[in-house]
Amino acid sequence: MERFFTIFGSIDRRVIFLLIGLSVLIPLIKPDWVELPIKIDNNTQIVYDSIADLNEGDRVLLSFEYGASTKPEVHPMAVAVLKHLFSKGIKVYIVSLWPEGPIMAKLAMDEIIASNLFNIEDGKDYVMFDYKVGGSIVIKNIADDFRGIYKQDYNKIPIETLPIMQGIYNVQDFDFVFDFSAGVPGNAEWVQYACDPKEVPLSSGCTSIMVTDAIPYVESGQLRGILAGMPGAAEYEKMVYEYLSNELVNNNKYINQNANIDKGKAFARMSAQSVAHLLMVIFIILGNLSYYYERRKKG
Repeated sequence: MERFFTIFGSIDRRVIFLLIGLSVLIPLIKPDWVELPIKIDNNTQIVYDSIADLNEGDRVLLSFEYGASTKPEVHPMAVAVLKHLFSKGIKVYIVSLWPEGPIMAKLAMDEIIASNLFNIEDGKDYVMFDYKVGGSIVIKNIADDFRGIYKQDYNKIPIETLPIMQGIYNVQDFDFVFDFSAGVPGNAEWVQYACDPKEVPLSSGCTSIMVTDAIPYVESGQLRGILAGMPGAAEYEKMVYEYLSNELVNNNKYINQNANIDKGKAFARMSAQSVAHLLMVIFIILGNLSYYYERRKKG
């Protein structure tokens, strides 16, 4: 045993760097090779159940408040939520309160369309709106007068001509609001200025660093659960993947029967992160043991 630790201590550090690199790359490139178990957090379960309780034809407002720097954490949960909503025949309305929001929303919708999972039509099944400056002021306007702030959609089409906009005048005309946030404005502003005063159900997905600020709203019931960073995204992806696979077998009319269902990007990223962390812990333990035996040998 002592000989093993002595030999380990003399290993070229480049070998360790290579192993760490492979531990990250392999789960990302071949996610099916490394499938670590994922335990579903209670807050993730609440989010899933809240959306599962929505009915066909319900209207859900999604708010995109993140950019490229936080995309790895938040974007996978946005795609997973969109899949869940469209699989239930729910109407989706997308607003953006960050300058990069429309780009993130467009990327998410492009991913949904490219998956060929659903036969959805812009202006009928979903609608996107461009970025509006003002943060919490925009949220207040959405709460009271949606049409006063949004005159046309992302494609510059007047909202009066869009079938999906019939009956939409303020936040109370939505059955649910979901916020994807990485800062301010974020879920706190939606609670304070729109959903809590107007009694509209609200849930959120955010970066891990924002979770501690959002938990009081979860505990008070003002937020219906929360998707917490990449772990929350991976948990939700897993639940949606299992749900869609089951619905495909049951011939859900909203899901194309010849489509392929993937597990999502956060699922693979969590596996890569977990394997890399585990390997680093092992190397730290072995390195310290190697140092101990080396010192003992010299002493």
